[in-house]
Amino acid sequence: MTAQKDLDTRDRILRTAARLLAEADGEPVSTRAVCTAAGVGAPTLYHHFGDKRGLFDAVAAYGFETYLASKRAQRSTGDPVDDLRRGWDLHVEYGRTNPAFYTLMYGTPRTPPIAAEAHRILLGLVGAAARAGRLRVPAGTAARMIHAAGVGVTLALIADEAGEPGKEADGAADNELSERTREAVLAAVTVPREGEGDARSTSAARAVALRAALAADPPKRLSAPEAALLGEWLDRIADG
Repeated sequence: MTAQKDLDTRDRILRTAARLLAEADGEPVSTRAVCTAAGVGAPTLYHHFGDKRGLFDAVAAYGFETYLASKRAQRSTGDPVDDLRRGWDLHVEYGRTNPAFYTLMYGTPRTPPIAAEAHRILLGLVGAAARAGRLRVPAGTAARMIHAAGVGVTLALIADEAGEPGKEADGAADNELSERTREAVLAAVTVPREGEGDARSTSAARAVALRAALAADPPKRLSAPEAALLGEWLDRIADG
């Protein structure tokens, strides 16, 4: 009973902190305010979270869990590049809808372990594009570029929407910024479908596709040094 009570108390503090953060409109939230709203004393909060940083690290993890629920539910369109496009839009929309959570999740160098799952999902989408011969750069490079651009755009939109006092947000301009950046990044890392251009036949795209295929099904007749050398050659071709 005591263990369950502890879990219930921890959950109440966490949800209270998350609610206050969402309602704070960018203003700092104190542990005193959290304790008051949750109906607990400071020793109880520190027992469960250690300190203020520990509390808000836990809130960031809570935000990732909420975000990942929608990412896990994303179904493939059948086109790996369209899947990347949809993943971008979902990411940006989550940040714009939950700016306080998003800033905790991506606005600091501290990230909870659950953030690794979000990165694995992105790598899975990028890997599917690579195996389909739709990447013009190595999969790891594509994932880093998409992640960096997506986070940068989302944080910029959050800052714009917080805005100057009395300044109205321009939703159309914000959508255009996200879409233009998304398409620019996708154009930099992917190639058109067959029949939509000649980029798919480039040696770089073929090298990326073969690298992804060999990673999924390593060649059994190559020694480890031979496989590593082949991978190095493919990466060099993919890098142009």
